[in-house]
Amino acid sequence: MASEEDGPLVGRTGTLTQIQSDLRNAGPGGTSAVFLTGESGVGKSRLLRETAAAMRDADFAVLSGTCLDIGDASPLHPVLQALRQFDHNVQPADAGDLLDRVSQALREVAGGRRLLLVLDDLQWADRSTRQLLLYLLAGLGDVPLAVLAAVRAEAMHGAHPLRKVLAELRRLRSVRVVDLAPLDREQTVELVSAIAGGRVDPEDAERVYKRSGGNPFVAEELARDLRDGRVELSDTLREIFLSRVDELPPAAYSVVRAIAAGVEPVGHQVLARIVPLPEDQLIEAVRAAVAHRFVISQQDGYRLRHRLVSEILAGEVLPAEATALHRRYAEALESGDTAPDHARLAHHWQRAGEPARALPSVVAAARDAEALYGFTEAHRYWSTALDLTTDDAPERTELLAHAAESAHRCGEHQRALARLDDLAARADAPSACDLHLRRARYLTAAGRSAPAEAEYVLALEAPDCDPARRASAAAHLAELLVHLGRYADANVRAREALEMAGADSADLVRASAALGYSAAFREDPAAGLAVLRQAVEIAERSGHPDEIGVAYLHLAELLAGPLNSIEEGVLVARRGAEKASRTYASRLLAIAANGLFRVGQWAEADAVLDTAMRHRPSGAEAVELLLSRCRLWVGFGDAEQADRDLDAVATLLAGGGARHVLPMLTLRAGNAMWLARWPEARAAVQRGLLETRSDDLVLIGILAWHGLRAEAEAHAAGDPVDPLALRRLKASVNRMAAGVTNAAVQVRAVVDAYIDLCNAEISRVEGRPDPTPWARAAGAWDKRQQPYPAAYARLRQAEAILQRKVKRATAVTPLREAYATAIAMGARPFAAEIVSVAQRYRVALADDADTVPMAPPEPDTGDELGALTQREREVLAALAEGLTNREIGERLFISERTVGVHVGHIFDKLQVRTRVQASRVFLTAA
Repeated sequence: MASEEDGPLVGRTGTLTQIQSDLRNAGPGGTSAVFLTGESGVGKSRLLRETAAAMRDADFAVLSGTCLDIGDASPLHPVLQALRQFDHNVQPADAGDLLDRVSQALREVAGGRRLLLVLDDLQWADRSTRQLLLYLLAGLGDVPLAVLAAVRAEAMHGAHPLRKVLAELRRLRSVRVVDLAPLDREQTVELVSAIAGGRVDPEDAERVYKRSGGNPFVAEELARDLRDGRVELSDTLREIFLSRVDELPPAAYSVVRAIAAGVEPVGHQVLARIVPLPEDQLIEAVRAAVAHRFVISQQDGYRLRHRLVSEILAGEVLPAEATALHRRYAEALESGDTAPDHARLAHHWQRAGEPARALPSVVAAARDAEALYGFTEAHRYWSTALDLTTDDAPERTELLAHAAESAHRCGEHQRALARLDDLAARADAPSACDLHLRRARYLTAAGRSAPAEAEYVLALEAPDCDPARRASAAAHLAELLVHLGRYADANVRAREALEMAGADSADLVRASAALGYSAAFREDPAAGLAVLRQAVEIAERSGHPDEIGVAYLHLAELLAGPLNSIEEGVLVARRGAEKASRTYASRLLAIAANGLFRVGQWAEADAVLDTAMRHRPSGAEAVELLLSRCRLWVGFGDAEQADRDLDAVATLLAGGGARHVLPMLTLRAGNAMWLARWPEARAAVQRGLLETRSDDLVLIGILAWHGLRAEAEAHAAGDPVDPLALRRLKASVNRMAAGVTNAAVQVRAVVDAYIDLCNAEISRVEGRPDPTPWARAAGAWDKRQQPYPAAYARLRQAEAILQRKVKRATAVTPLREAYATAIAMGARPFAAEIVSVAQRYRVALADDADTVPMAPPEPDTGDELGALTQREREVLAALAEGLTNREIGERLFISERTVGVHVGHIFDKLQVRTRVQASRVFLTAA
């Protein structure tokens, strides 16, 4: 059914144009988003409709969905609602599969075009929808997506969960949040005049402006009153709406009131059961409600034109009337021909005051939510079910168990623990062993490793804990301790698990992997590797992809990390990725990329990560892949992308162990150093040193080196060094030197190499230029076959020689070797630093005229580009056209990384910091 046309679009044309432009301009991940915020009636939904129509005409695929205001919406409701318009019904196989299936469905709908996802009333979005937006807009879904969403500003108060999501998304360059303000006086007068059909009396126009406050929706309604001759207007919007409602025919009033009480959209068949009218009369009543601009008729059902109508009518309906309406809705939904919508049934039975009839629907809705892995929504339903039962109800124990587990699965760890305490207090509570195991898992997820460990111990000691559960508890505890970097404790627990383990291959694999890793790190690499390889054999015999993933993961990480058998570790990781489940395959590819990074094969590492990201990772595997990719961003000098990935890690990471947290903080420090943000680098390192309980000396060594390097860089730049931070760093180096004596030989060699770097950095901090410790560090890293730290040490060795002004010729070879390594890897900021040192001390870098020291240019040469080579001029010309590095490489038949090196040289020579500044110099000179 057609409805009256929308009023003219006044005061929004510029905003509309800007929204469309922002949506077309995708960021690095191929995504863009605009979030419209503003009060109800300010015109957000109108802009959504106008933009959707324009983008559809521009060959975008457009999906539209609306979030529900019923408290317990189904997971991903607006997105799944939108997909159903295209006959897509997403049915995930497991939790890790949900985002993959949704992304796949979105790609299918797009059909090779860019996709616009339009979401109205986002303030009511369920947590699953909020997480999906973070996932897709971070570029993890591999969907060329633009998102346009409307948010009611008045709902965003206090600790509204969407506030945090928008704060995270604002970090992305391709995301804009637009606050839609009311119309000003002139715009309101223009709108009123257009609707009223001619010149409006200034006093009437001023009255409309004052009463509407510039709100377009209210102004339109008041203007129509003027047009239709209703001059005696009420003083408040509520009275105005009620006066309009009173003018509805009785049947149309019943329709509006029924839709206001329902969950939109209200289908025609359902409405027919709520409003007892013959079909032809019902249609006429709906037609009248549409004509009076109260109802919108769409393919999927009826909606109110504005939810303000529902809010106003709610205060006018007697409680008994509301109860009766909700009861009729529930009965209508139950008697329908299609499968019942448990979320809506639960909503209506609750408001009908029928807790006994609401409970089955609430429980069914909770199970439906769990089937979609929407544990936040499931937890709300289980909590509602608890509210609907009394303490002496026999089903309460089961409900508490579900409520606790769903709270844990959705990240509400403290609430999960509180529910578990309630469960433990019941007479028919689960066994003590089960309670301890649950509490241990919840505490672990909450990042409270000490009490979690104590609960595991209590579970192991519980009299009712049978051997199978005891073995499982010990195996999981051992794996937790490995993740926390507490290898000695992990070794003990893994041995206990193996002594108790039966035929359960999962426990055998998990315990063997933890034992092998900890033994190899601490004392006997050969024995530890043998245990790990046995774990791989057990896993492969079982054929279970998760068990295969666990075994290969620990073996590959040990080889590529502490034992420094990097090439073998990369091969093992790639082999395991071919056999493991999707989750473990992503993590194994992250290990392979890390190994390739260490041996200087950065381009290949980039390719591996591109492959891994196509798996659309989430959770822990997303964290590991993002950290791995961030190492490349920092190395390549893409600080913005590095910050973006680190922000995504911080969003995803909760209660992580040392093997996630310490690398994240190290990368924060590294990225901050290249940007000369010494306090930020210092804070990241100090947090890691103060908070960690890990005995992984390799991770601590990397972190301490970055901390001392930050202090040295600050000192070299003339900024103050933090004495307290320096003392802590020196103490950490001393603890490393004392603790490494008992480590395995291979591990000790790696840690000693980091200690060499730390001691050399201390000489820089203290203003003692000494090439000897740097030469020793370079040799140590050469033996480890890790070119980046070796090249860095050679740079500092050469710099120390040049600073001492003795035997300057001996600085040339290490400086040139460092530069050759940096260029080969594509380490742009590192190469630029080497060039800076060479030019400062007038040292020629062999076979590279660009880095031969040049006399400073004359003040007015007439050619701002005179310092650039011919190739750099070609790169700059393409850059000024707005081409990306990849596009420049394709045009000039050079690699993307080589383009990055040229861009770095251009920035240095032109003394600019951004591509825009470089383009301006080029265009001015041209």
